[in-house]
Amino acid sequence: MLFRQPAAATGKPAPALLQRGFRPFFLLAMAYAALAIGLWAYSYFSGARPAAALVLPTYWHAHEMLFGFATAVIAGFLLTAVTNWTGKNTATGWPLAVLALLWLGARVLPYSGTPYALPAAAVSDLLFGLGLFVATARPLLQARQWPQAGIISKLLLLVLCNAAFYAGAFGLFSDGGRSGLYAAFYLVLALILTLLRRVLPFFIQGAAGPGVQLRNNRLVDIAGLVLFLVFAIAELVRPYSNTGALLAGVLVLLHGYRLAGWYHPIVFRRALLWILFVGYLWLIAGFALHALAVFAGFNPYLSVHAFAVGGIGMITIGMMTRVALGHTGRNVFEPPAALGWLFLSLAGGALVRVLLPLVSPGLYGWWIGLSMSLWILAFAGVFLVYRPMLTAARVDGAPG
Repeated sequence: MLFRQPAAATGKPAPALLQRGFRPFFLLAMAYAALAIGLWAYSYFSGARPAAALVLPTYWHAHEMLFGFATAVIAGFLLTAVTNWTGKNTATGWPLAVLALLWLGARVLPYSGTPYALPAAAVSDLLFGLGLFVATARPLLQARQWPQAGIISKLLLLVLCNAAFYAGAFGLFSDGGRSGLYAAFYLVLALILTLLRRVLPFFIQGAAGPGVQLRNNRLVDIAGLVLFLVFAIAELVRPYSNTGALLAGVLVLLHGYRLAGWYHPIVFRRALLWILFVGYLWLIAGFALHALAVFAGFNPYLSVHAFAVGGIGMITIGMMTRVALGHTGRNVFEPPAALGWLFLSLAGGALVRVLLPLVSPGLYGWWIGLSMSLWILAFAGVFLVYRPMLTAARVDGAPG
């Protein structure tokens, strides 16, 4: 069985917001996605430095989108998924509240203005990462679900990447900022690709109805995993090398073939499907633009933002909105009407950020500003739509 309820907890139930990991962390991720880009827009266009004075503004922006926004989504998803996989609770009640406060402390402390703001943020951030790893690993060990170890181990690797970033900020590791951020970026992409393989064909088949069988190929799955690992290592050792570009080209073909096998006409009739499908297309576009950055002189940041805005942004918003519907007792085939428009806003932001600079590079600043605005609109809108769901009890009366 894919989903199962955990054993009932004894004693007084926790407030609704703290009954499952997706509730506080999806709420925080939605809000912070809009707030962090708003702060970055102010820094980018005014020239003001971010709160963490020891860190380059571009590094702080990347750090907060990876270890702030993306990690909050990952936390909410895995804390909930591990409970489903094992039938055992991960973190609820006060342990979940502590995890959320550690995450929040790392985001807020750099703005405190004290001399120890960044060290305190680093401690809070790293403790959050370790706490998340323990909260998800323990139920898997208890249930002896060894196949999930590869996913959970990435959480520990993300902690090491974050430690390298802070070591670079404090002058302890000269290349810590770049290597920590890019290693984390590739880990997040690897985690998303792994989870997409598990859920996207399942979601599409569920919507298409009985008898629909999508094409999957185990050799393609293994090759995609291995080649992505080699690609990531090659890029960390020597960014934008011919080797990395060739591997990126092969990954375009592999993932393009896989995604074509998952296509069904139902995809573009359901907002909660097309947002994930198009997000995967953006990941493939990211690999293509990476290769073109080496072989055709394209701006390398176009590939980064194809991965980040189009891929990570669209897939995370799609997963959060779907998971939140299902786990609050609502029908995933009847999402809020506003979702389609909010998804289109984010999709438009990705197009503006990645494609329009190719067409009209002279208006680069305008395209960035417009893309930021569309991103903020999408995530702020989703936050407003989902806040009541995430803070109230399940509509079907079940726990969680």
